[in-house]
Amino acid sequence: QLQLAESGGGLVHPGGSLRLSCVARGVTLNSYAVGWFRQAPGKEREAVSCISRNGGSTNYADSVKGRFTISKDNAKNTVYLQMNSLEPEDTAVYYCATDPFHAMCDMRPGLYGYWGQGTQVTVSS
Repeated sequence: QLQLAESGGGLVHPGGSLRLSCVARGVTLNSYAVGWFRQAPGKEREAVSCISRNGGSTNYADSVKGRFTISKDNAKNTVYLQMNSLEPEDTAVYYCATDPFHAMCDMRPGLYGYWGQGTQVTVSS
């Protein structure tokens, strides 16, 4: 059974950093694309970043370009989201997602069939 589990969220001051992890069980993440998404209270879920099956292609939302970096560690079956220069607007629950039918990086949440439970990121002074 395919399961995803996010971790690494927490409370951080503006300008600080966090690294989120997405660990997969029941699937080898180097076989599928993985996306990171977030949802703030009262807002729709939005795409943050994605990485292709082989890690050779990545994409970022304009709001996080230059601050966030997505990466894969195939040996650990884990995808990371390094978040630097965090802003209060980054406060949200962050989710990772994957799907057996997609190998290419894609920012559309509707294409992903498997989601983790999310990890809370709060940026506040």
